Amino acid sequence: MFRTITNGIDIARQSLRVIALDKELLIFPALSGLSLTAVLVSFALPLWGLGYADVVMAGNATEEAAALKDDPIAYVILFAFYYVNFFVITFFNAALVSCAIYRFHGGDPTIMTGLRAATSRLPQIAAWAFVAASVGFVLKIIEGRSEQAGRIIAGILGATWGILTYFVVPVLVVEKLGPIEAVKRSVSVVRETWGEAITANIGIGLMTFFACLFVIAIPIAVGILAGPGTLLVGAVILAVLLLILIGLISATLNAIVIAALYEYAAEGEVPQQFNETTLRYAFGDGN
Repeated sequence: MFRTITNGIDIARQSLRVIALDKELLIFPALSGLSLTAVLVSFALPLWGLGYADVVMAGNATEEAAALKDDPIAYVILFAFYYVNFFVITFFNAALVSCAIYRFHGGDPTIMTGLRAATSRLPQIAAWAFVAASVGFVLKIIEGRSEQAGRIIAGILGATWGILTYFVVPVLVVEKLGPIEAVKRSVSVVRETWGEAITANIGIGLMTFFACLFVIAIPIAVGILAGPGTLLVGAVILAVLLLILIGLISATLNAIVIAALYEYAAEGEVPQQFNETTLRYAFGDGN
C-alpha cells in the first residue's frame, strides 16, 4: 500500500514537469472558473425576482428541495443549470487534456491548440454534458426527496459515477466516442488504473494541502511579528492570490494525470515527462 501511494505521489509530481513546460495550461481552469461564475450570475439574477434563484444557488438547502417538489418549472431550471455547467467544465477540461496529450507527443501546445481541439469535439461534449447533467439531476432529486438517507445514497452513487467516468474526457478528445461508448471505454481503463488514479489524486491532494498550509501561515506569521496594519493586509491579499494559484495548479495537475494514465493505458506509450517504471507499476507491471 505504501509503495502504491508513493507511486501515485510520484505521478503527481512528474505532472509538474508538464506545467513547467506549458504554464499557459493554468489558463484553462481559470477560464472554467470564470465561466462558471458567469453562468451562475446569468441564471440567478434573472430568476431572483421570480423566486427561482434558490434553485441554482441554495445547494442542499431545504428551499431548493421544496421548490423541486412543488413546481415543475424548477425541474427545468435546475436541469438547464446543470447542463450548462457540465458543458463548460467538460469543454475546458477537454482543451486542457488535448494540450497535455499534444505535449506528450512532443508538440508545443498553445491556448489556441486546446480551444481548437475542444471546439472540434463540440458534438461529443454537448452529448456528454446532457448525460452528466441527467445523472446529476437525478442524484439531486434523490438527495432532496429522502432527507439524510437520500444524501447518503446520492453520495455513494455520485462517487461511483465519478470513478466510472474518470477517463471520459480523454476518451472524448482522442477517440471521439459518444457518451455511452465513452463511459464504457472509461470503465475499461478504470479497471486497469483505478488504484493509481486514486492514489495520484491523493498525491495531488497532499501537495495541495501542504502548499495551502504554507500559504495560510504567511499572514499569520506577519500578524504575529508585525501586528495589524498595512503589512498584514498585504500579506492576506498575497495569501489569497497564492491560494487561487494553488487551486489552478491542482486542477491542472489532475487533468494531466488523467491524460497520462489514459495515454499509457490506451496507447501503451509513456509520455516523455513521466518515468516508465512509475507508469508500469500503475498497471501492475512493476517489480
